[in-house]
Amino acid sequence: MKSFFFTLLLLASLATHAQNAAFEAFDKKQGELFYKAYEQRNPQEYEKLMKEYLAIYNKLDQKEQKQYAREVAGAYYDLSCTYSLLNDKTPAIESLEKSIAFGWYNYSHILQDSDLDNIRNEERFKAAIAPLRNVGDYQYILRKAAKYNPADQRSLPKFTYQSADDPNLVALRKAFNLDSIAGEGSDVLKILNLCHWIHTLIPHDGNHDNPVVKNAMSMIRECKQDNRGLNCRGLATVLNECYLSLGIRSRLITCLPKDSLGVDMDCHVINMVFVPSLDKWIWVDPTFDAYVMNEKGDLLSIEEVRQRIIDDQPLIINPNANWNNRTSQNKEYYLFTYMAKNLYLLECPVNSQYDLETREKGKDVAYIQLLPLDYFKQGPDKEERLLGEKGRIIQYKTNNPALFWAKPQ
Repeated sequence: MKSFFFTLLLLASLATHAQNAAFEAFDKKQGELFYKAYEQRNPQEYEKLMKEYLAIYNKLDQKEQKQYAREVAGAYYDLSCTYSLLNDKTPAIESLEKSIAFGWYNYSHILQDSDLDNIRNEERFKAAIAPLRNVGDYQYILRKAAKYNPADQRSLPKFTYQSADDPNLVALRKAFNLDSIAGEGSDVLKILNLCHWIHTLIPHDGNHDNPVVKNAMSMIRECKQDNRGLNCRGLATVLNECYLSLGIRSRLITCLPKDSLGVDMDCHVINMVFVPSLDKWIWVDPTFDAYVMNEKGDLLSIEEVRQRIIDDQPLIINPNANWNNRTSQNKEYYLFTYMAKNLYLLECPVNSQYDLETREKGKDVAYIQLLPLDYFKQGPDKEERLLGEKGRIIQYKTNNPALFWAKPQ
């Protein structure tokens, strides 16, 4: 089976790392050497490379060590695979234990990885992976989180959608000729055309922060000037404002893991877009130019996709879904691993509007979180966090899915 660490180099853009160019360059180079040692079944060379890697890693500050811990976990994982393929069981299991200690929690991958077949029946192997099911078996975790409380009546603000007549949205619409990009087809086709345009216009870059000014006009301009990309939140923000400029009601939705151990810094941000002709929300993901359907080809909402993953019902993603027009996506990874992990807890801004998340003095931004009853931290009902002199983040919590998925008025 293909090395996890090598694959991690390709998928690392999905994580959010602090900028440390020197370590990132070292990490990439060392990852290639790790993979070569893995391919050559050379654990002695791998151990030497591991020692070099840890010498640099251990010099990072605590915050950076936490951010790059998954790379260490991946390196130890492949070292375990290397030993296992040689049927050297003790160091294989020891390396797997170290991988888990650094945060390797992909339980389903461990179960399926043929590289580990030689140690799979060892009692120490079984003991090492047993605790992972509650943190690394993402469908299992999501199934346990299926229940909400429709009777929850905690007070929440109503979701709002900025009018397309707003001067900033009018300027955005004209500047990029968004009517032409959306086309003259159905409302569904217009929504998907705009998603494809943003996906093609701006590359995804999950390794760096978005610009300080977080509106579509400014971020598109900065990406063109600096030849840079945006992370998933930036792409979803730009697309959201493009939808609003055409009178299409949509929201940013942050999809988060359970993360009871406080080690998973990853999340994913997509758009939920209301389709009048279908009278429903649909899933739109500009990072992967992706939307999701059932076995009949009907477009699905985020709520429906989450429930179908829980119920193990058929799901289909569009065949052209991809990352940066370089890597195709398949539903097994995208839906049943990556998004199954990140559909545990969901969060939306209360107000869908232009320039929402640009930090300014005295500017407050409110969010609503939808929590499953299984979540370990249900309160407080309302939380406020100061951002220096730049206003507050206000967070409301609910267990009521009907309030969270309310259709636009």
